[in-house]
Amino acid sequence: MIDNNIKDCREELEMTQKELGFVFGVTKNTVSGWENGHDSMPFSKLIKFCNLYDYSLDYVVGFIRRNIKYDKIKTNKDKIGKKLKELRNELNITQSILAKECGISQSTYSSYEKGKYLINTLTIYSICKKYNISMDYIVGRTNKKNIK
Repeated sequence: MIDNNIKDCREELEMTQKELGFVFGVTKNTVSGWENGHDSMPFSKLIKFCNLYDYSLDYVVGFIRRNIKYDKIKTNKDKIGKKLKELRNELNITQSILAKECGISQSTYSSYEKGKYLINTLTIYSICKKYNISMDYIVGRTNKKNIK
């Protein structure tokens, strides 16, 4: 379950759940699930949300209390994978250990590091929260690695 500010952001934008759902091609119930933490917004949609409305990933997922405006994010699986690998090497842990901590298989985690697939929101959230790492750093929006 992800603690997040999606509802606060949506209300700040004076949008209804239905309107936000329209933007992303999902139902009002899906948006409600994102807002109450019962479901996580897919990472590609989270990035799109931050780009469209000038929000920091760290703010939207609840890591920081104030929004920081950054440049638009270009979703680049390879760059994100390289950042994940750098981080794992700095932490001096194996893919297997990190995957286990995230509740995924080592092969799935490996595919994220290799840039085969875009990491999912819950996995990147888990890594960033556990190791106090900025999600905006992982996607290359900021050089500030740690949250706070």
